[in-house]
Amino acid sequence: MASITREPNGKKSIQFVAPDGKKRPRIRLGKVPMRTAEAIKVKIELLVTAKIAGHATDDETARWVSGLDQVMANKLASVGLIPKREYVTLHAFVSEYVSSRTDVEPETARAWRQVMRRLVKEFGTDCVLKNITRTEAAEWRQSLVNEGLADATVRKYTGYAKHFFGVAVERDLLNLSPFSGLVSGSVGNDERQREVTRGETQRLIDECPNADMRLIVALSRYGGLRCPSEHLELLWADIDWAGGTMTVRSPKTRKQGKPSRQVPIFDELRPFLEDCWDLAKSGSEYVLTKYRSKNGAYIRKRLDILIERAGLTRWPRITHNLRASRQTELERNNPTHVVCAIMGNTPAVANRHYLQVSKDDLLKAAGKAAHNPAQYSACSGRIEPQTESEQLSRELPEPSTVPLVATQCEGIPGSGQTRSAGVDGNRTHLAPFQGSHRV
Repeated sequence: MASITREPNGKKSIQFVAPDGKKRPRIRLGKVPMRTAEAIKVKIELLVTAKIAGHATDDETARWVSGLDQVMANKLASVGLIPKREYVTLHAFVSEYVSSRTDVEPETARAWRQVMRRLVKEFGTDCVLKNITRTEAAEWRQSLVNEGLADATVRKYTGYAKHFFGVAVERDLLNLSPFSGLVSGSVGNDERQREVTRGETQRLIDECPNADMRLIVALSRYGGLRCPSEHLELLWADIDWAGGTMTVRSPKTRKQGKPSRQVPIFDELRPFLEDCWDLAKSGSEYVLTKYRSKNGAYIRKRLDILIERAGLTRWPRITHNLRASRQTELERNNPTHVVCAIMGNTPAVANRHYLQVSKDDLLKAAGKAAHNPAQYSACSGRIEPQTESEQLSRELPEPSTVPLVATQCEGIPGSGQTRSAGVDGNRTHLAPFQGSHRV
């Protein structure tokens, strides 16, 4: 199908039968070793075969084409074997893409622009998209690690870069993404998890300068809302004082077909909500009238200052850990599916990013272990054998304290509210939350 021609001056060229079978185009290679010419000949034959069959080239050939220099790529494009390359720069492509995605949340767009600046700083403003290699992409990721960024941040930035180059592949600007094999994806970081106690929360609230800031803290810690996206979308029309619930709109889960969820107005939260209601002007639509910047960094910076004023030790991921503390608190005494419905996440996400183990949990576990204390030898410190009756009582389960049928049970611990419960088989289904309402 293709043949190598040696010219008198030592240069070589490859002549092949075009897909239409009528022409015999020639590709001049110059003075290259015969082994190189034969390797190129094989690739050209594969490209011609793919053209005739009307299917995509194999991965190995696609990678070869992607790695060609511009001169050779132009020669193959001139004879119709590959599409003509477009000189698209990294900065121009990513900038245009980010600007075109008006459907994403402001926080996402801000993070995208941040990653774009890091890519441009590494590769240059005029860097052609196609010229970035896998090695250079891996070096860029390693530079994030060397900078001392958290593993979760490195993964997130790498994921965004993979997304950009994946779009370029979809638009036929690239054959393969140089970032495709790099490690990304969210991962939990236990070192950045920290339960914020109720005492710490109260000290923080006491330092807040106004009702709006106090409500921001309360919505995060006692309502479990995402800050600031869910706070800013909360309307007075969403508050059902009589029913004791509020409709929380969630931009984060909107794309998954879950634009909102019902959250109880917990007793700890209600006073702060009522304070803002009392101060609201007639006809006010949004619950929060201050701090309406959609940049979460602004609120986090204000909270950082207030934490220092309260004499507290600053904890990482300020607003996330407030929300995670509420989920941890609710999980201790309530079914996981109920808590996740309130928080707007899944058990898998909760286990990875939210649930924490506090000192109180450890002490509680120690208390349970001490319920049937083992006998220790004062001399050796080893566990001594128990009597047969003690061993038998230890192995038998404790009698269940849960009634088979309950007409009324306490509400979610910490809420101060009650809920009705009915029994279906061996499952207890929760009725709507009940609570006092404003008159």
